[in-house]
Amino acid sequence: MASNYPLLGRTALVTGVSRRRGIGCAIGRRLARDGASVFISHWAAHDAEQPWGRDDIRAVSAEVRRDLAPQARFGELSLDLADPDAPSTLVDAALGLTGTLEILVCNQARSGQDGSMLDMTAQFLDAHYAVNARATVLLTAAFARAFTGQPAPQARPGDAAAGLGLVGEHATGRVVWLTSGQARPMPGEVAYAMSKAALAGLVPTAASELLHHGILLNAIDPGPVNTGYLDEATSDRDAAVVEQVLAAMPLGRFGLPDDVARLVSWLVGDEGRWVAGQVLTSDSGFSLT
Repeated sequence: MASNYPLLGRTALVTGVSRRRGIGCAIGRRLARDGASVFISHWAAHDAEQPWGRDDIRAVSAEVRRDLAPQARFGELSLDLADPDAPSTLVDAALGLTGTLEILVCNQARSGQDGSMLDMTAQFLDAHYAVNARATVLLTAAFARAFTGQPAPQARPGDAAAGLGLVGEHATGRVVWLTSGQARPMPGEVAYAMSKAALAGLVPTAASELLHHGILLNAIDPGPVNTGYLDEATSDRDAAVVEQVLAAMPLGRFGLPDDVARLVSWLVGDEGRWVAGQVLTSDSGFSLT
């Protein structure tokens, strides 16, 4: 049974699961197939404002449910992670699914209402920061408190992390953040790139602190993954730019959502027990071109 369902008995919270073609749905389905109980969050109102449009949330949830192991449970909540109170509300709801929460995957992302340096406004920057960076940090903090069952001590700058001593094979908590291609130029996406770069820069600090509490944190830069935004009919960018990027892909294709989900599955399982504090670029070598 363990070999068939390596995550059996664990509960995962996956954010940003609102489209069947999305990375979040692929991650939720992959973890469900691995045996985890899966709690998802979604906010379809965001997708309704995008060129690709909103999906049927009931159909999205059904995709994940179908892949659940017989003993696993499923839960969901629709909420806007731009709300400062939403992360703690979401973690509490996920914790209520089985009583424990071992895995957190922060996949939520705000798209649109962005631009170049000359276009930037406080509104653009704050909107991306709130969802992409602030919510991820608050989700992780709430997850860590739930995982340890302890409130965090008030630390001063330079204080060494004081934890529970749960390291090595006892580091059963897992957190995965989704960053982006912020190491490369991202023309016209200044607010988005800023918010994702903030996460990448925080990884060493966050991972170092959480490690002492038995939690391994890593981030993934998935490269260009076609979730519909690279299709001609629903793309939010010029067709010539899409063709140029496709021509630079070493394997001759864009990424698939399941390409990301496979790496997440490995990181949160026992096979990933030796990896912490990394920003893993998983883009078929696109960043090398």
